[in-house]
Amino acid sequence: HVEALDHDRIINAIKLIHNQGKKVGISIKPKTEVDSIIPYLDMIDMVLVMTVEPGFGGQSFMHETMSKVSTLRKIISEKSLNVDIQVDGGINNETLQIAKEAGANIFVLGTAFFNSKEIISAETIIGD
Repeated sequence: HVEALDHDRIINAIKLIHNQGKKVGISIKPKTEVDSIIPYLDMIDMVLVMTVEPGFGGQSFMHETMSKVSTLRKIISEKSLNVDIQVDGGINNETLQIAKEAGANIFVLGTAFFNSKEIISAETIIGD
């Protein structure tokens, strides 16, 4: 979470992770401003937008977080960056489509997956 460290420590963590040959992601909570991660977008591989307050499963999707996803997708596209946008929290068939339309391309399903009584493919949920 970008909220966990100051700027210099975030830069150091990104460098350390990349030096190990790994990809780097930064997450933001629902109340965190997108501006807080813009300085790192050209150094990371993924942004995780929390669509609920982190802590426990089964929370309701916070629709207002989709503006963060849309803003990030626009900035990433304008800068021609190769950065994925992942969403986590309250993701189900309906909210996944909303997040996809906003610009997310990676989706974490927890409660919706484990409470499902049927098995369906990712293609059925996400489409192309």
